Amino acid sequence: MKGSFPALQRYGVYLAALIVVLADQSSKYLVQSLVPLHHSIPVIEGFFNITYVRNPGAAFGLLAQAGPAWRLFFLVAVSLVFMSALVIYLERNRDRTGKILYVSFALILGGAAGNLIDRIIHGEVVDFLDLYIKSLHWPAFNLADSAISIGVFLLLIDVILHRDSPPAR
Repeated sequence: MKGSFPALQRYGVYLAALIVVLADQSSKYLVQSLVPLHHSIPVIEGFFNITYVRNPGAAFGLLAQAGPAWRLFFLVAVSLVFMSALVIYLERNRDRTGKILYVSFALILGGAAGNLIDRIIHGEVVDFLDLYIKSLHWPAFNLADSAISIGVFLLLIDVILHRDSPPAR
């Protein structure tokens, strides 16, 4: 129904984000409990390992060389501002937000929150998904990173599908 924003749909975004956070934090807890730091467990030989590493920086190790206190403050602040902006946008555009955007925001918010929790607790992010072909490794990542990437992809799809719609206020 146009203009309505049923409570289940509205709060479903936040519930889905919470599920992403719980899955992310549970998987990180398991890896930290079962795999020594910097060790790998082969899952698919020649393609995928569980490798426990910690990333003090942002995506792909950006800012990893910056001072720890400044880096932590900056990354936590950016995460909080970004997450707040998503929530504000979602709340202000209730009647204009479609299902793809709901799912996108849930994944992005949940992923951002999962990595934010790591930064606050550990001062860095726990990563463990290690994809590679021979000696070519993609930087290790986690479920939160995956959720953010899928969420951004869905956001791009939503933008493309609604390119001709008038801009939201």
